[in-house]
Amino acid sequence: MQKISPFLWFDTQAEEAANFYVSLFKNSKILGVNRYDAASAKASGKTEGSAMVVSFELEGQRFTALNGGPQFTFGEAVSFSVSCEDQEEIDKFWNALTTNGGAESQCGWLKDRFGLSWQIVPAKLSELLGGGGDPAKAQRAMVAMLGMKKLIIKDLENA
Repeated sequence: MQKISPFLWFDTQAEEAANFYVSLFKNSKILGVNRYDAASAKASGKTEGSAMVVSFELEGQRFTALNGGPQFTFGEAVSFSVSCEDQEEIDKFWNALTTNGGAESQCGWLKDRFGLSWQIVPAKLSELLGGGGDPAKAQRAMVAMLGMKKLIIKDLENA
């Protein structure tokens, strides 16, 4: 068991979200689903048999998702960053996570259809923004990134 694990609070979509995330990332799986029984459904107002807690793993990172109700929602202060090897991988995650109600933001940030914030970035982002020791190149790369929604590696390299 890992010492620290992200715990995600959903209203009713925990199982749907976990299945969606598992479908996007290689080396990922649902670890278990605990469902509301008659007593817990009555106490919580949830439907008996619906998912209460979903445990899943994405690329070796364990997550727990809870259908806890509408009291809490996700905010931009916490996000998951996905380090991508190439533009094809950036495009794959960006397109999948912004479809069906997701929303693009700035500088590689987006919200998926469940309201969770993600950063889809090239693995070499620090290198690109560092400019190889050239402050002017670093500045141009930063300005280019600030003008983007989805990050385009070639445009950052050419800045």
